[in-house]
Amino acid sequence: MKKKKKINYDKVISGRFTFILIMTLIFFFVVLIKIIDVMVIEKKEHTDNLAVLTYSTIKGTSSPRGRIYDRNYNILVDNKSLKTITYRKQKGITNKDMIRVAGKLVPYIELDYKKLTERAKREYYFAKNKSLCDKLVTKKEKDKVVQRKMSQHDLDELKLSRIESENLNFTEEEQKIAYLFYLMNKGYTYEEKIIKSNVTDKEYAYVSENNDILTGFNTKIDWERVYPYGDTFKTMLGKVSTSTQGIPAEEKDYYLEKGYNLNDRVGISYLEKQYEEYLHGEKDLYKVVNSHETKLLKEGSRGKDIVLSIDINLQKEVERILSEQITMAKGEANTEYYDHSSVIIQNPQTGEILAMAGKRIVNGNIVDNTTSILISPITPGSVVKGASMLVGYNTGAIHIGEYMKDECVKIAGIEKAKCSSVDNLGTINDITALAKSSNVYQFKTAIRVNGQEYYYNMPLIFKQSSFDTYRKMYHSFGLGVKTGIDLPVESSGYTSKDKAAGNLLDFVMGQYETYTPIQLSQYISTIANKGERLEPHLLKEVHKSSDNDQIGELDFKVERKVLNKVNTKPEYMNRVREGFIAVLNSPGGYGVGYMNPAMRPAGKTGTSQSFIDTNNDGKIDTETITSSFLGYAPYDNPRMSIVVTSPDSSHPNSNTDYASLVTYHITQAITAKYSEMYGY
Repeated sequence: MKKKKKINYDKVISGRFTFILIMTLIFFFVVLIKIIDVMVIEKKEHTDNLAVLTYSTIKGTSSPRGRIYDRNYNILVDNKSLKTITYRKQKGITNKDMIRVAGKLVPYIELDYKKLTERAKREYYFAKNKSLCDKLVTKKEKDKVVQRKMSQHDLDELKLSRIESENLNFTEEEQKIAYLFYLMNKGYTYEEKIIKSNVTDKEYAYVSENNDILTGFNTKIDWERVYPYGDTFKTMLGKVSTSTQGIPAEEKDYYLEKGYNLNDRVGISYLEKQYEEYLHGEKDLYKVVNSHETKLLKEGSRGKDIVLSIDINLQKEVERILSEQITMAKGEANTEYYDHSSVIIQNPQTGEILAMAGKRIVNGNIVDNTTSILISPITPGSVVKGASMLVGYNTGAIHIGEYMKDECVKIAGIEKAKCSSVDNLGTINDITALAKSSNVYQFKTAIRVNGQEYYYNMPLIFKQSSFDTYRKMYHSFGLGVKTGIDLPVESSGYTSKDKAAGNLLDFVMGQYETYTPIQLSQYISTIANKGERLEPHLLKEVHKSSDNDQIGELDFKVERKVLNKVNTKPEYMNRVREGFIAVLNSPGGYGVGYMNPAMRPAGKTGTSQSFIDTNNDGKIDTETITSSFLGYAPYDNPRMSIVVTSPDSSHPNSNTDYASLVTYHITQAITAKYSEMYGY
């Protein structure tokens, strides 16, 4: 039997010990290398990371916004420097410290303490009398905070609500201190707050010379918006919030997600709001150390500059002519319900808006009413007949050059026959139908689109498909849909859901649904450029800010944007354009005289029945007449389109049938001025 080999346990143990020792030495060597790497090689990186964790950054008050220019680089909106007093809370400062400092400043600064709210009074009293206010809640209520059944905030709210009103009867000086204390606490704790802008030299000097005793207070140069052209186009330029308003409450979440602070100044209307992303300035960036001292990391900069498509000199003339003509029209008969007109001039090849204005007369005074162009739809009348005619061509209901007899149309169930404005135009073709605005030509075409042929006293059968066909064509021109204009508010007009068959006849002559003036501008511009519906826009260019009075480097340029192309044959679109030329240039054309023939104009007039509430009882009680004109020039290569609307410009009257020509006079004067300025 083989003898079992004897194991040398001492040798095995010694070997294992040696292995463990070697592995331990390797481990400590690796750790040592890592320590050297962290402490020596990567020291700067980790120091920087520590700085990020140790320090926080805050931003200063808002920097000046970018300028706004017109298309010729005339400054429309600029910034004006303002001497400003600011406050930033320092570490370790208590509410009582803040109140004491506020008391030192109040005698040397004028504040509108009448803005002091009841809430602000309570917060001031609470801060000044904390121990007294602690007695306003019970031990049971305090225990709820310990038990986490109530938050400290909710407990403090209880204390505030239980402060007696008689304790809030402050002296005038206390009210001033309370209001200043409120301004010092508004917004985030350690951010810089604007206490007062546009301060006097005396106020500015006092704070500058005494900020060693006015802990946290300082002075700086802030800004406000200025308008070199006064009120011209001012409404559409928009407004900016003040330092005390800050971000609008309803948009707080939106702006906070973008890194804004609550007291940041932002655009709150129209172009200032629309292009906030470009116009807002880059604020100073500070590093806050543990002692809450600050160090400037990055200096702020003015926002980018935007260039508009508006020609401010043309805009100024349009507003002047509107004001003059509206005032003159109010002296005419049958204009007691008329009070405003609107004008839009656009480049139909690019979508650029060259001028846009609305004026209203109120108690004999002219006020701006440009917003109505975007949000106040009107009954357009015959101006829509170009789109209606295309439906006839597209569906085969009519063909180019077809003649029809213009006669009053009688439909069963409708008491009154429907006629053109002139009872009988005779037998006319499609061009004459547009030139002389034949309603009957459109009625008979619509009846065919509906699958019927007209005869006297015929029943008109409702077909939803007929309305859908016309609406689809109208929508392709921008009628009844939003245009996409670069402004934060726009109406899509009014679409009726009344399914009476007879409404189809009103629809095709512009008497059924309503459209805004900006929609009418998109419509006529689409006809002018042969069928491309372009997005209208006011922004032309964006430029980087410069350090001087010159405009900076081009950032980007707005390109024309085609929303859709009208679905029709080129020969049909050209036929409508030929009809629109006849409106302004043929003998008997209803638009002759609106524009100088030397401009080679084309366009369409329109009048419509409107109805208003004259006694504000919520019921429509009076019929009025709305007049409109849509045109473009030159007709072979249009460079401009124009829309003029005058709602309720006259009304039927048993004593006189006089109808104001205010739309005619406005159009004539403005196109003459345009021709003079642009060289027709």
